Amino acid sequence: MNPRLILTLLLISATLAGATMALAQDKGSVNPKPLPPLANPNDPRLGAKELFGRKLLPAAMPTRVVGFYARGCIAGAVALPINGESWQVMRLSRNRYWGHPDLVALVTRLAARARKDAGWPGILVGDMSQPRGGPMLTGHASHQAGLDADIWLTPMPNRRLSREEREETSAVMMVRSDRLDIDPHNWKPTHLGVIRAAAQEPSVQRIFVNAAIKKALCREAKGDRSWLHKVRPMYGHDYHFHIRIKCPPGSGECESQPEPTESEGCSAGDLAFWFKDSVLHPKPPKEPPKPRPPMTLAQLPAACKAVLAAPDARQ
Repeated sequence: MNPRLILTLLLISATLAGATMALAQDKGSVNPKPLPPLANPNDPRLGAKELFGRKLLPAAMPTRVVGFYARGCIAGAVALPINGESWQVMRLSRNRYWGHPDLVALVTRLAARARKDAGWPGILVGDMSQPRGGPMLTGHASHQAGLDADIWLTPMPNRRLSREEREETSAVMMVRSDRLDIDPHNWKPTHLGVIRAAAQEPSVQRIFVNAAIKKALCREAKGDRSWLHKVRPMYGHDYHFHIRIKCPPGSGECESQPEPTESEGCSAGDLAFWFKDSVLHPKPPKEPPKPRPPMTLAQLPAACKAVLAAPDARQ
């Protein structure tokens, strides 16, 4: 993989990836406590995550994607129903099952294909976006524009999960303890079928997986392999894969990533970086890094201020 491309991906996704290694496993609460009111919500130094994290419903505005995946917001988001014929939403207490209508439609199609093509009862859906997108209080750096979704690599059980199970069940680790390949006890051929189904969707631009999962996909994919170029290795993503769709048609305020290269990304050179010992087992810094200040509302596109200030949409 081109070193400059690696650096670009890391700058975009390192914060996201480092957080998501544990995020899918972080348990929620059946009775989450509401966040306390902010003492000074107009403080320009206040992290935008504090403002967006307190919005429980979408903005009463036409659907509108603003900004980039890691620096943006969404108006007129819609909720993925928490239960479908072939999907269930996990960690309901996070209230992160919102997105652009195109993303919601994609997730429902993928759920049906997981049942039809891979034989899964359905999929378990992790984080999408908050009701108005924007930065999150915990976890992700991206997922801000309603165009990202995490799909657990644990098949949906053939029954309805309780609220307690959705908050406390952990996803299954797919990566071997030495980090060099998938865990053969947990990784099944059907996992390839589900990821392939997602990658074959025309609106999907990228899918992020752990490098060991990318290695397995490269090894196991047969026949048409044209979809593999969309699947990109990234830190974390041991328990889930991350779908990112393109900016929807007509979304002039949406900032997309460049299209991924057409190469499968399966050569030894493509994957070598991710399996270096310094990457798998990085040495801790001599001095702890100073915490970065949170992204403020002023650092988001100007239109996000109106999205944040809009009245709640009726549900």
